[in-house]
Amino acid sequence: MEPEDLDHLDVSGTSSSSPPPRRTICGNCSRPSPVCLCESLPAQPIPTKTHVVILHHPHEAQHKLSTTPVLTKCLLNSTTIVSRRLRPGLSPLLDQSPPAIYLFPPTHSSPAVNLSCLQVQDPEKPLVLVVFDGTWKHAKEMVSASEEFLSKFAKRVCLDFDETVSGGSIYDSELILRKEPFGGCVSTMEAVARALRVMEPNGLEIERKLVQVLRDMVRLQAGYLKPMKTRPKLLKKSKQPNKKLNHESESS
Repeated sequence: MEPEDLDHLDVSGTSSSSPPPRRTICGNCSRPSPVCLCESLPAQPIPTKTHVVILHHPHEAQHKLSTTPVLTKCLLNSTTIVSRRLRPGLSPLLDQSPPAIYLFPPTHSSPAVNLSCLQVQDPEKPLVLVVFDGTWKHAKEMVSASEEFLSKFAKRVCLDFDETVSGGSIYDSELILRKEPFGGCVSTMEAVARALRVMEPNGLEIERKLVQVLRDMVRLQAGYLKPMKTRPKLLKKSKQPNKKLNHESESS
């Protein structure tokens, strides 16, 4: 049961026709009052030369731990598109085929340039940064469905990562809120923060501010969500009879 459900329980033993009280939502950060982030958000959205376009999966848009709504309140030059793929007509900016990169790990069939090796051809024309927000399964589907459109003007770029390392939390030292598939994979907000560190003249300061907001979000949510626990491996069926036989032998 979610913590907020406790407020909806009728412990008096009598039924009531009045609707259950709704949680108070902050009008500024759009989050429930107990996890309000207003004190953490920058006083004014951070201006950037880079325009950040976030393709937000419809399912992820309903997720309480999505960092996209918080990210767009932190960045002045950002746009969210709720869809499963990018295509002509969704973004007037992308329809102009601007110089752009889209952030996603490489595959054998779709290599990517490491962000640290990216060379900006024309500093006077700021890049557009496209990121995909969804589960890793959904994100792969979104990238695959969008690449035909993006390949006309955008380059695939990746952060440092290691597929041989098991995934962890948003921060390894903090409460596990969402499991990542392997080391180096991070939340959308942290990925944008790392990218802007390289792409913006004052990137280190922008990254610091975004990461601090994300840390505060994790800290607040930690009081209402349980850590994700690793599921124990199931015993193979071939081992189950042997285990039962050993148990019977010990009993006798």
